[in-house]
Amino acid sequence: MNKVIPISAIIVTVAIIAIFTINFEQSNTMEVEDTMDRELRPDEELTPEIQEKLDEIEKINLENEYNPKPREWITSGPFQIDRSEYVLGEKIFLIIGGLQENEKGQVAFYRPQNNTHSTIYFTIPFDGSDKSVFNYYLQPQLSVQKGLCTAEEFIGTWTIVFRGTNYENLQFKITDQILPGDEGDFEPVC
Repeated sequence: MNKVIPISAIIVTVAIIAIFTINFEQSNTMEVEDTMDRELRPDEELTPEIQEKLDEIEKINLENEYNPKPREWITSGPFQIDRSEYVLGEKIFLIIGGLQENEKGQVAFYRPQNNTHSTIYFTIPFDGSDKSVFNYYLQPQLSVQKGLCTAEEFIGTWTIVFRGTNYENLQFKITDQILPGDEGDFEPVC
């Protein structure tokens, strides 16, 4: 008799747990099925609010559609850049190929300061006796240390000067459009 009571208690406990588990699974299954069934009905009309939101999202996607300009390869001697126009956040690709052994100097990138003046942004040294071919990526970025606080400081026509050579300068433009996904990189920092 003493063994029957504990065994009965265990059987009742297992039965109660099984009933709760079955009820819990059935209620979750029914909710999921109802939700799935509701989502799969194409004959329902969208509410005006939902349609308006869908239209707004589509408009934003069309406005933010970004297609990079095709590469043009603007050249001055052994120096080339890949485009004449960039958007904020795009990398400027510089190829230096075929430097003569006696060619030594700096590639200087000048950003527009105002309508008549520009200021040095970045320099890249080169020495044909050391390396006659190399590639470089440059991506203008805001910097508190350099005093470049807003995106407007990059917009306009830039000039690349090849110091120590007689090669002609190259120019490219950075527009006010921002590369999708990089908007946060151009929030004012100062």
